[in-house]
Amino acid sequence: MLLQMPKVVLDANALMMPFQFGLNIDAELSRLLGKYEAVVPSSIRSELKRLAARSAAAKAALRLAEKFTTFKTTAEGDQSIIEAAKTLRAIVVTNDSELLETLEAEGIPRIRLRSRSHLVIEGY
Repeated sequence: MLLQMPKVVLDANALMMPFQFGLNIDAELSRLLGKYEAVVPSSIRSELKRLAARSAAAKAALRLAEKFTTFKTTAEGDQSIIEAAKTLRAIVVTNDSELLETLEAEGIPRIRLRSRSHLVIEGY
């Protein structure tokens, strides 16, 4: 049986981690998962575009998001993250506590920041 490369869904908050905390998100995800495929919901790209006018971190996060595959969705915000995770059977990378609670309740695996220095995986 061929094992599928894990997919991760990045929310806006995850895309800003490298610029807010100096975290190398690629290296951290590789440490946890080995090879992986990262996706960003289209609504998260739109959110970052809106924030980029006011925030240097959001502008940098938008550039980072362009490296990854876009998941097309009509859902907004957290719902787009949940939709992408369920559709792709993916792990969600976020540090949003409300979203983390929802993901846990839905049985969706999550990766979050710990001690402002590294990522940890839960429910996988």
